[in-house]
Formats: sequence, C-alpha cells, structure tokens
Amino acid sequence: MSNYQILRFQELPVRDRGSGVQATMLVHQGLGATGLTSGITRFPPGGQIALHYHNCDETVVILEGEAIAEVDGTRYPLTRWDTTFVKAGVPHCFMNAGDQPMAILWTYTSSQVTRTFVETGQTVQHWSPGDRAVVTRE
Repeated sequence: MSNYQILRFQELPVRDRGSGVQATMLVHQGLGATGLTSGITRFPPGGQIALHYHNCDETVVILEGEAIAEVDGTRYPLTRWDTTFVKAGVPHCFMNAGDQPMAILWTYTSSQVTRTFVETGQTVQHWSPGDRAVVTRE
C-alpha cells in the first residue's frame, strides 16, 4: 500500500444515509489510515442526523449553510467555518437549520468508529448498512 493517497472528490462514491442526507467517505482504514476517519456529509433543508455518540472523539466543520448542533442536550446555531469538538461518548447530532443545503466535514480520531443511537441504544459500525441518518428499528 502506498504511503499517500490523492482523493478526487468528484470520483468518490456518495452514500445515501436516508431522509435526503448524503455522505462521502474521504480518509478511512481501507486506504491504510490508522487512527483517522474523515468525510463530508450534505444535508437538504430540514435534514438531520439522529442523536448519537461515538467510541472516539470527533470534530465537525460547517462547510456551507446554517446548522444546529445539539451537544449534550444544548443546541448551538452554527454557520460556515464554525467547528465542534466532541469527546467520545457525548451525545450529539447535526441538523440543517436553513433553506439551502448544508455540508459538514467530519473527522474521527479512530479508524474503527462506532455510532450508538441514543433513542434505541443500538450500536452500529460506522459506514455499515445500519449507519443511517435516521434511527431504524429492527
């Protein structure tokens, strides 16, 4: 495996996460990354990710649009370039607060990321079929 990768965003697959939310994986274990996973998620107006937490720290940068970040029970309005840092185990979610698309850049401090949905307690592997924007019931 190479010691570096050049990623052409327009050539990367886009994953539908449900309710119009779409994500593109950037850096991940499949490229040889250890201790890092990143990507971009786009939200249509009204789109959001269900309240959840991870097994690792996460930072999110708002790339475009207006967002609401709910972190540990408090909601924060965010605009372009605003950044969050959330420690492992802290419940959080992001939602599009505007009438235009919203996009975030996310980075996790692990290449083995899990997402636990607060509503159900269900834990899924990041990027697995169960890793959706909305809570799915079994």
